[in-house]
Amino acid sequence: MISKTIVALAAVLPLAGHAETIENVDKVEVRGHYDNGVGTSGAASQGAVTAELIANRPALRPGELLEFVPGVIVTQHSGDGKANQYFLRGFNLDHGTDFATFVDGMPINMRTHAHGQGYTDLNFLIPELVDRINYKKGPYYADEGDFASAGAARMTLANKLADTTASVTLGENRYLRSVLTGSTPLAAGNLVYGAELGHNDGPWQVPEAFHKSLGVLRYAQGASDDQFSVTGMFYKGAWRASSQIPLRAVQAGELDPFGTIDASDAGRTSRYSLSAAMRKRSSDTLLQANAYLVQSSLTLFNDFTYFLDDPVNGDQARQTEKRRMGGFDVGQTWFSHWGGLDVSNKLGVQGRYDYLSPLSLTATRNQQPLRSISESTVKEGSLAAYLENTVQWQEWLRTIAGLRYDRYRFDVSSNIAENSGKVSAGTTSPKISVVLGPWAKTEFFVNYGEGFHSNDARGTTVHLTPKELEPIDPVTPLVKTRGAEIGARTEFLPGLQSSLAVWKLRSQSELVFSGDAGDTSASRGSYRSGIEWNNHYIASAWLLFDLDLAYSRGHYTEHDEAGDYIPGAIGKVASFGATVMDLGPWSGAFQMRFFGPRPLIEDNSVRSASTAIAYARVGYKFNRRWSMQLDAFNLFDRKVSDIDYYYASRLPGEPADGVDDIHYHPAERRSFRVTLKAVF
Repeated sequence: MISKTIVALAAVLPLAGHAETIENVDKVEVRGHYDNGVGTSGAASQGAVTAELIANRPALRPGELLEFVPGVIVTQHSGDGKANQYFLRGFNLDHGTDFATFVDGMPINMRTHAHGQGYTDLNFLIPELVDRINYKKGPYYADEGDFASAGAARMTLANKLADTTASVTLGENRYLRSVLTGSTPLAAGNLVYGAELGHNDGPWQVPEAFHKSLGVLRYAQGASDDQFSVTGMFYKGAWRASSQIPLRAVQAGELDPFGTIDASDAGRTSRYSLSAAMRKRSSDTLLQANAYLVQSSLTLFNDFTYFLDDPVNGDQARQTEKRRMGGFDVGQTWFSHWGGLDVSNKLGVQGRYDYLSPLSLTATRNQQPLRSISESTVKEGSLAAYLENTVQWQEWLRTIAGLRYDRYRFDVSSNIAENSGKVSAGTTSPKISVVLGPWAKTEFFVNYGEGFHSNDARGTTVHLTPKELEPIDPVTPLVKTRGAEIGARTEFLPGLQSSLAVWKLRSQSELVFSGDAGDTSASRGSYRSGIEWNNHYIASAWLLFDLDLAYSRGHYTEHDEAGDYIPGAIGKVASFGATVMDLGPWSGAFQMRFFGPRPLIEDNSVRSASTAIAYARVGYKFNRRWSMQLDAFNLFDRKVSDIDYYYASRLPGEPADGVDDIHYHPAERRSFRVTLKAVF
């Protein structure tokens, strides 16, 4: 049904405007929503989203900002206060591995994290302050390093707001969100500020009681070619977890779909940051620089296997980390002419240092400690340098060549002496892109690049499993990836931006450190390939359509009798959106996303169900100052999963070895939220 609907929509989109509208569509500024036009990027899968579109679409959680990146799916498996689960290009990215995310130059992916490598928690963001999302897919960019093999998203905050805005949102399940944002002139620039308080119980039988508070204070001055900003941010959150549940208990009527096995699962977190950024351009140079300091903490109580490991006390574990992180990113570009050719050369240097103490895993019961499984102090530093050369050989031929080198040092001090140690590793990553055209407002791309993701520092020095104290080999510190892509982008039809990309990506290993188990999980090398078709169409000044389709396949490159399918590898993804803006006092949006079934086990004998969820918004502006909007989530009240896993767990009375079963987190049922907004 979904596929037929998407095909029908694809056929209708070019006819969506009246003939008179088509004649005038050249006057519509397409880039008011997306900046994906011809001549704006080095790959068909690269682009940007502006604040105007972000403001006009509903989002259930802040992490869903990343769903503006075509092909990205954002879900949740255990409490809204945790980082989301992300999917893209055949990857179950877990909490962020292989997709790099930045806010004003600050890396959000947390390496050597207590819960998962590359942990990306966006709950500290106020979406109303996000000015732009620049996204890239594939390892083709010299300025992108760790975690960026599948892609990267760089969000920037606003340097100035047109108005001061206060809003209150009320919804079912004791949902409350109050936000204040604005800016005021100060000296030669502007002081931008934002504050948010929120609470949500969710539909769960044990109320989630997710409460958060956050604030932003930012000073910015200058124009686009000569600007400077300093930003301070804070965030605190606490919640009861609504973890995935075993399907067999629900089917037997022993557990409500919105129930929980261990009601004491929970979490709390905090994040404080200070960052600075500058951009200065002259006639023949461009200097871009940023620096950041971050202090964060996280405590999670999780019980995913119930009574499998400990039939008396249960399998709950506490994961704790306290982190201090600092870093910088400086890039200098020189613009020149070589024999009549326009040439630019960029030199960049990036550095980051993480200090974690304590970083621990503890067995608990009802949040009370039973025994320590592992505790470490970790010092992890990295330094990278890259070169990028761009040459405009002809009006129809441009090349972008880059070379990047990353060096890492891991220093682990563990309570298990055999797991302490120091390791160093480095990797070189060449990149090349060729841009052909444009012809008839159409251009073509050929891209190749190598990338990597770092593994958890504890995995690089481990020799004994923390739980069983059995021998184990350390993991590869830096896991190499290689990717290629061919694509095209066109604006041949007035008002339509359309891009097509065919890609492949090979990973040296799916090696990761499992924060839940406290040891390394070694798997094989992998190969993924796919095709993406993205369309953004402005039928008139008030009506925008989006249609994004993606298909990918993934398998292990080394055969094993267990099977060669990659568990969780996403295949089919589709999203359709319609946005209505300023139609008199009315505005609105409709968004539907679909992601298809996935293998949950290596032999593909168990697969997840597909998921299709729709959001909708209707807004009305009473006058210049006052407006109201109604948001509906899971509009058609679909009983589907946010995420599915397949593994063994044990409930009371079950065999000692447990029962292999699907464990899933249900998508929230249909709910409504009403927002009253005032502009000053």
